[in-house]
Amino acid sequence: MRKVLIANRGEIAVRVARACRDAGLASVAVYASQDRDAMHVWAADEAVPLRGASPARTYLDMARVLRAAAESGADAVHPGYGFLADSAEFAQAVLDAGLTWIGPSPAAIRLLGDKLAARQVARRAGVPLLPGMTASSRDAAQVVAFAREHGLPVVLKTASGGGGRGIAVARSAEEIPQAYARIVQAAGGGAECYAERYLDRARHLETQCLADRHGAVVVISTRDCSLQRRHQKIVEEAPAPFLDADTDTRLRAASAAILRAAGYAGAATCEFLLGRDGTLAFLEVNPRLAVAHPVSEEVAGLDLVRETFRIAAGEPLGYGDPRVRGHAMQFRIYAEDPGRGFAPARGTVRVWRPPSGPGVRLDPGARQGSRVAAAFGTLLAKLIVTGASRTEALQRARRALGEFEVA
Repeated sequence: MRKVLIANRGEIAVRVARACRDAGLASVAVYASQDRDAMHVWAADEAVPLRGASPARTYLDMARVLRAAAESGADAVHPGYGFLADSAEFAQAVLDAGLTWIGPSPAAIRLLGDKLAARQVARRAGVPLLPGMTASSRDAAQVVAFAREHGLPVVLKTASGGGGRGIAVARSAEEIPQAYARIVQAAGGGAECYAERYLDRARHLETQCLADRHGAVVVISTRDCSLQRRHQKIVEEAPAPFLDADTDTRLRAASAAILRAAGYAGAATCEFLLGRDGTLAFLEVNPRLAVAHPVSEEVAGLDLVRETFRIAAGEPLGYGDPRVRGHAMQFRIYAEDPGRGFAPARGTVRVWRPPSGPGVRLDPGARQGSRVAAAFGTLLAKLIVTGASRTEALQRARRALGEFEVA
């Protein structure tokens, strides 16, 4: 590889561009018309406009992204997360164009990107699961029958997609039809749904993993992502605190077993629920780089984006699970109006005074003068704070959040 096209925008595109520069690789940004002056365009070595598509579809237009790769002479594509990162079709199109795909194989994306298929992989690998439907359904009555057999509450999910949008919890049989209709509508009307038994007030745990093409699987760190709003993660920390040694071992072993069973290579996040009674249950695999990857980087001393370059180039990882040092927390900084139910706040960033000091890292997608466009998400930056202990990380986080001024 010598030149990487970044098929994304915002903070993750900036993050990949920086890793390219550190690794001595040229980077190419792509941009919609509203993003002409965006930070990711500035961060890359060169930029190619994606003309002609509607704003909301620009970064999802495979043909235009591949045309940009050809125009720029890029020989590799990094998808970041979101947009086309979870598309097996796009991954295959990149490979068919003779380019290096910096991500898992199309087959692995297809297998693990479907939550029902991923549950089957986990079951074969001997990983603990909550009771769940084995096939998707377009009929809420089947979910009601499942709830009668396995008990309430149940969580309804779309079989594909992530980000917490295709999720609804029903605590009574009467709530199931409305919950079913709600997630189908949120997914665009054509989604297939299934149900699992819901583990109430559980912790949401993750493992950040890397797997190479030679069969090695490494767990970089555990993470806790329990602090959420509307099933959307807003604060993440690594390592997951207050875990006993047995739970930590089970998390790592289950993650490695799933990825080996899937023949996986690349960066991945394995997600689990931990009940108050110690019940550990597999949720899903995100077959891509995770939004929360910086906290794992901070405690492991690794650049995970550069590691994905190495894996794509066919290099062996050459190490085992790294020794975790200290504690890191990530805070997602959004352009939202809390006075209007956290509705998106659009417009121009007029004030941008980020924090600094010991243990403070900022992964920005915006700067002073940036426009927050109506067509895209509201994530402005990720603030990552690291300390020698969880207590020190919290103390530094209080200071850093207090220093951060955005308007």
